[in-house]
Amino acid sequence: MENSASQDKKEVEVATFAGGCFWCMVKPFHKYEGVLEVVSGYTGGHVPNPTYEQVCSETTGHYEAVQVTFDPRIISYPEILDIFWQSVDPTDAGGQFGDRGSSYKTAIFYHSEKQQEQAQASKEKTQQSGPFQMPLVTPILPAQEFYPAEEYHQDYYKKNPSHYGRYFVGSGRAGFLERHWKKNQE
Repeated sequence: MENSASQDKKEVEVATFAGGCFWCMVKPFHKYEGVLEVVSGYTGGHVPNPTYEQVCSETTGHYEAVQVTFDPRIISYPEILDIFWQSVDPTDAGGQFGDRGSSYKTAIFYHSEKQQEQAQASKEKTQQSGPFQMPLVTPILPAQEFYPAEEYHQDYYKKNPSHYGRYFVGSGRAGFLERHWKKNQE
């Protein structure tokens, strides 16, 4: 039995992304078979166990991020990367949409050399064939400690669908994604 459990663990991978407000970064991944869990949280900073208020103060160095646990037998890391790119504006160095500041910048945090190589290849492919004229500024960084956010931030789009919907549209994210990616998804 123990051998079987450790075998299953090897079939699960983790991907970590910063894409602005983490509320808006959970739903895109939840839609896909093979995605087992998406957790909102904080990474990349220097303060252990930061709170939402600390991260928003822009003094901890953390990004708002999501950690995606997935089964690579069902959905590959390159497919997970495509979902990430199609959920953000990778040309914006100052934040994402209505949210400005370092905690809202985009980043890909790799957990292995293979993820680093695949993330770099994906970034180059997106730059060359994607809908963006400007350079992609999303950095590819080594994964650091990931701290889950407070419970009220988890699956926010499910817990507060009306507020989430207004925020998704009002922040400018919905319109941007529609303009830049819809034609590529048809």
